[in-house]
Amino acid sequence: MTTFWSIFTVLLIIGLAFVVIVDNGDPGRRIGWILIIALLPVGGLIFYLLFGINKRSRKNYIRAHRRFNKVFNEQATPALRTLLFSTRRLEDILAPYRPLNKVLASGNRPSVNEVETIEIITSGSRKYELLMEDIKNAKESIHIEYFKFGNDEGGKAVKQALMQKAREGVKVRFIKENIANIPIPYWYFNSMRRAGVEVVNFTNYSFSPLRFLSTLSYRDHRKIAVIDGRIGYTGGMNISDKYFRRWRDTHIRFTGSAVAQLQYAFLDTWVNCRGKLATPLLSFFPMLNGKAEGSNADSLPAKPLIQIATGDPSSPVPAIHISYEWALLNAKKYVWIQTPYLAPPESFLRAIQAASAAGVDVRIMVPKKNDTAIMRPINKAYYMLCLEAGARVFLRGGEFIHSKTLLMDDYLSMIGSSNLDNRSFDIDYEINTYMFDSGLAARNKEIFEQDLALSSELDLNTLRREPWWKRGWYRIMRLIAPVV
Repeated sequence: MTTFWSIFTVLLIIGLAFVVIVDNGDPGRRIGWILIIALLPVGGLIFYLLFGINKRSRKNYIRAHRRFNKVFNEQATPALRTLLFSTRRLEDILAPYRPLNKVLASGNRPSVNEVETIEIITSGSRKYELLMEDIKNAKESIHIEYFKFGNDEGGKAVKQALMQKAREGVKVRFIKENIANIPIPYWYFNSMRRAGVEVVNFTNYSFSPLRFLSTLSYRDHRKIAVIDGRIGYTGGMNISDKYFRRWRDTHIRFTGSAVAQLQYAFLDTWVNCRGKLATPLLSFFPMLNGKAEGSNADSLPAKPLIQIATGDPSSPVPAIHISYEWALLNAKKYVWIQTPYLAPPESFLRAIQAASAAGVDVRIMVPKKNDTAIMRPINKAYYMLCLEAGARVFLRGGEFIHSKTLLMDDYLSMIGSSNLDNRSFDIDYEINTYMFDSGLAARNKEIFEQDLALSSELDLNTLRREPWWKRGWYRIMRLIAPVV
């Protein structure tokens, strides 16, 4: 028994020291892992080694993207590089926002580009209607990358539409988030393969066992559809009846040169997940050869500029995380945020304090009722922290709101896939669209205000009067929030 406790103690000390010395991530996340290792020294240390180590570095980023970088470097022309990475349009952005553009473009990410048409979608039925029509009219290629692809009525309808287009000779490429979709039987996606849809798994079983295990924690949380290289969809909506019929979410559909950014993000993941490209890279960027096709939305006389930023756990610069805090620290009037899951890092709370002290109106909207049991107490743990930091917190009633949006000073607006938590900031693969345009900001502000009409504002004093055991439970849940 003495030997057992000696080994136990040694493993505990090694595990805790390893986290404290080696991990250079957020302190809150480190505390969460230290707590887990303290309770489960052997299992906790193993889980930390597999899932917890911060892998942000230039070396890891190059390794993760080397397949696509090889293809891109061999085939990209100066015109394509200019389309994706040129900073020629920076002067068309208001000067105070140009530093954000540089942050979002770090790590080989595209710069700003223009849209011909854009529609902000707040209804799942509208997203379904538009997407199905665009799939039906596709002539060359359909690229699909979604976190959840449901085995329900809506998911099956999209699946059948994709299979039909593949039979007609349209190249349909589908990135399957296989870990998140484990409940769906394998034959569901095999039938797509038999119909001619090219399907690749995001988490690759062909990796070595150790590398496979070390990637299990990562999820492809992005939502991307690109039709013929000319029409793009992205935002918060997945493919399932929850999003098409029951939940309130925000998405965008757009055309124009900016679709190249979405196509670039998809192809990067596709090739690195060992998908094949049977045609030259330039064929996926038709906007190089002429104007992109129109859409059902009205053509815009003054073309807005947007920038699509991807989140990647290996990227040396966590651009999406930084963008939230940049907005708080640089706003003059207001920053309004919607998120279904609220578990931000300590640095975000400090940024709220700084913004509030400067007189900035910071509002955070979350669902009144959460969709998962574990997130209910975690969200509540951060209500008081955000209120104490100076933000106003609103609980949106009605259907569950899954929107991930940000508004700043009537000019910058964001619609994306990232939640306000550690998983989105540091672990999952995310994609957000940043819009530098006062007209789009006004439309997004109108949508936020419509949701405010269905919301109730939280009061800090009321929260402080909750029973001690509830407040204690929230504090305990906050400790594990960074590693959930």
